[in-house]
Amino acid sequence: MELQHTALPWKCCIQLGLLLVLLSLPEGTASCRILRCNSDFVAATLDLSGGGAPGGGGPGGGVAFSREAVSAGYCSALRSYAMCTKRMARACRGDLAYHSAVQGIEDLLIQHRCPRAGPTVQPRPLPQGTLSGDACHYERSLFIREGRTPEYLHCGVFGDPHVRTFNNDFQTCAVQGAWPLIDNEYLYIQATSSPVRGGAHATVLTKITIIFKNWRQCVDQQLYQAELDNVPAAFVDGSVTSGERRGHHSLTVWTQSPGRHAEIRAAHIGTLLVVRQSGHSLGLSVRSPRSIVEAFGPEQDLQLCVWGCPATQRVHIPAPTGSSSPSSISAHAQAHCAALLPVRDVYYQACVFDLITSGDLNSSVAAVSALQDARNMISDMQRVHLLPSAAGKQHRARLDLTLLLLLLLIGMLGTLNRT
Repeated sequence: MELQHTALPWKCCIQLGLLLVLLSLPEGTASCRILRCNSDFVAATLDLSGGGAPGGGGPGGGVAFSREAVSAGYCSALRSYAMCTKRMARACRGDLAYHSAVQGIEDLLIQHRCPRAGPTVQPRPLPQGTLSGDACHYERSLFIREGRTPEYLHCGVFGDPHVRTFNNDFQTCAVQGAWPLIDNEYLYIQATSSPVRGGAHATVLTKITIIFKNWRQCVDQQLYQAELDNVPAAFVDGSVTSGERRGHHSLTVWTQSPGRHAEIRAAHIGTLLVVRQSGHSLGLSVRSPRSIVEAFGPEQDLQLCVWGCPATQRVHIPAPTGSSSPSSISAHAQAHCAALLPVRDVYYQACVFDLITSGDLNSSVAAVSALQDARNMISDMQRVHLLPSAAGKQHRARLDLTLLLLLLLIGMLGTLNRT
């Protein structure tokens, strides 16, 4: 067979490559789930672009496709890509990479004369192999199957509120009302943020709702709820355990400070959650295996612990000025937080911010507690502290690269449209 069945023209490959590199940048995915659309499109076109001659003679050793089959498959993948971006529209408002993707898909549909209506690619199945058989102990079953322990990720939400995502991004959000922190196949967590009484523009977490979803024979759906000044060491139904099997429980709640602290262990998903009241706000810390964190579908497109807060809801925290004026509010806040948090990391920065915005010395406890939870949940001590200066430099570098690639992409689209 002739090798003219190569999946995509060289010009299209160059254009698509630029588009995919742009969409794969962290800056473009921090506030919306455009990367999921991107990866689905790559998976759908992988066989098309890597097909070889019969018998495995091509680059990928795969099956050869006719030009007609390649064109039909590529158009189906583009229509699926377009549908995925439409589902992300609400969460991706104002996101540069998202709008670049939408425009790029539109141009490719026109360029390849793809009908707007037609078949789409079936979505990839969600991860289903996190439990072996009917085993209800995640860590044990993983070790039996793969001979290793899980890769754990950590998320912390505290204070005004500040979010340390599973990807170790640190953001301060201006969100009010109820927002999902985690939404995957096993777990749903929602936090409610309300204005602080007497604070200028400060908000704090006042309610946390945790839903453990029904999972095989291990656990029936269970609900936990905490509110300001009421952090119960029990589920809503009054129980402290759930999902008994062979003498063990999938869910267990206990406390070391009744009414202000609760620790929930979910053995069937290898997850630890700590809910606590620090000062006059609630906080949540989570440690969960990567495979559990990433077990979600396209419709679960808003999770503060995964993507951070939407770009339009982020608050910039100015670096402490180091003012030496004894009457300076900032100087008092810095001195107070420095005594509690000697390392000038994001927790120290959050402490100073909360003290200044709320005017309440008790607000500093939130950052201290969040840091302690991070130490308990992150095994590598070198990764506990996040330094704001390094994070800022990385943010600017990603933004510069994103803008550069966007300009290259626009130029390439214009060139291809003229040829």
